[in-house]
Amino acid sequence: MPKPATRRRLQRAINGVLIVAVVLMAARVSTLHKRDFDWTAGNRNTLSAGSQQQLAQMPDEIRFLVFDYPGAETRPEIEAFVARYQRVKAGVRLEFVDPGSDPVRTRHYNVQRPGEVVLEYQGRHESIAQMSEPVISAALQRLADAEQRYVLFLQGHGERSLDVLIEETQYDLSRLREALTDKGLKVLPLNLVASQKIPDNASALVIATPTQTLLDAEIVRIREYLEAGGNLLWLADPDHPPGLEEIARLLGVQWLDGTVILPDYAKLGAGSPVEFFATHYPPNPVVPSFRSITSYPLARALRPDPAIPAAGWTYTPIVETDDNAWLETGRLDGTVRFDPDAGDLPGPLTIGLAMTRELPASAGQPKRVQRVALFGDGDFLSDLMLSRYGNRPFATTLIQWLSSRDAQIDIEIPRAPDVTLNLPPWALWLYGAGFTAGLPLLLFGIGLGRWLIRRRR
Repeated sequence: MPKPATRRRLQRAINGVLIVAVVLMAARVSTLHKRDFDWTAGNRNTLSAGSQQQLAQMPDEIRFLVFDYPGAETRPEIEAFVARYQRVKAGVRLEFVDPGSDPVRTRHYNVQRPGEVVLEYQGRHESIAQMSEPVISAALQRLADAEQRYVLFLQGHGERSLDVLIEETQYDLSRLREALTDKGLKVLPLNLVASQKIPDNASALVIATPTQTLLDAEIVRIREYLEAGGNLLWLADPDHPPGLEEIARLLGVQWLDGTVILPDYAKLGAGSPVEFFATHYPPNPVVPSFRSITSYPLARALRPDPAIPAAGWTYTPIVETDDNAWLETGRLDGTVRFDPDAGDLPGPLTIGLAMTRELPASAGQPKRVQRVALFGDGDFLSDLMLSRYGNRPFATTLIQWLSSRDAQIDIEIPRAPDVTLNLPPWALWLYGAGFTAGLPLLLFGIGLGRWLIRRRR
């Protein structure tokens, strides 16, 4: 029988072998199975659900081409960033290209400077301004849609302008144009006096609160466009009569004269009873899962006209008031009260209405669904209101729906709370003293105490 000392040495040797075996087995398992955890606030190092859904809709290979010289300091950062996409989709490739060694590809992709990143999908490519998830997700949406889609805004009758002509105004739609361009839509003005017809490649026509009467020939062209299956967004403010009565009869809708009043405006933080906040949305095909608040500062109501046959249309409210709201048909100065004898209409009232109907297949056209959206407010898309609450994602989703881009979504990137730490001067002094003096003294005390304990043994 071995001696006790020999048994202890043998036991230590066996333990050492077992520890080494466990470490080697753990190392082997770690190479076969990898699991990442993101514990940052808001999961900032993980792709959002919207970006993951966008990648799932792109079956082919996605390539990140980085044109930079060997030894660039940004390479590890780019590799770590692209790895987020590679963890979600196996077909994401990252390639570094030396502009000096491969000038042909550099010219082909029109690379202007070292460090430029090009995103490529199905032979289409686009330069990336910065390596951030919102920028890349917007570029992926544009690259995923091979079809050129034109959204045309009617102009020439005092409509809201797409451009900032002299100075930016709160009334215009220049920021909406930028938002739609970021989504890959081609946004152009349309003057029906100069154009003989609405182009066939228009994915949607927008009539944004005209203040002047259209010519009869223009109304005929809009009617022909709708009869041929064109998609339409029609905005009509309370202070501007819609005109276009013939188009309203064609669609089977009735614009109601008056302004929507929200009696609980003070509880919601609104500055006026005429500003309506939509906090929930009835089931509809446009924004079926939208949860953000949208604001409509001055709205009228509309409804399907019961005196006109539906002509195959399905009417679905998009934005609707509660029962306690009403349509004020009188003056807004002074105190307003619901007065049914004066013609005021009780809620619920429809502010936004979606219309759809199936069109049969015809020569050169497959079976499809025609889409129309009508809103009794144009301010919610204006430069002043677009960035408020959920107006921007609501607007881009609405117009992408009208453009039949059901696969495209608006991607919101969550922001991490409290990414900065602000401390008063006394707290900064306390932290500094603790690290420069307190921590060394603590370590010294621990060492001195252990030395005294050992000395007494």
